[in-house]
Amino acid sequence: MIEASCHCGAVKMQVSERPESITSCNCSLCRRNGAQWAYYVQEQVVFVAGKGQTVAYVQGDRTLEMHHCPTCGCVTHWESVKKGAAERMAVNTRLMDPADIAGVRVRHLDGADTWTYTD
Repeated sequence: MIEASCHCGAVKMQVSERPESITSCNCSLCRRNGAQWAYYVQEQVVFVAGKGQTVAYVQGDRTLEMHHCPTCGCVTHWESVKKGAAERMAVNTRLMDPADIAGVRVRHLDGADTWTYTD
């Protein structure tokens, strides 16, 4: 199990698998919050603490809810606004122990312009 935890520990998630890759996006929001993303199906992410206690921010085209801890402010994950059991979500890998994701390829997404990977 890999655990992702915000700074204060109020929000904790676990995933059973290392991500295939990590996405570093340069869109205006990801660039500002410094997150790097690992994608999972919602059923793969288990909230150990803080489920339903995060604060969501929806911007732009209103397709994603960007969640953060209400106590320490760490961006924890994003979910699709459109809810469904098999919906993809992303966990901020900056909240994981670096040893747990060492060697995972970091891909660079041009979310500011072309929405394509640059590598």
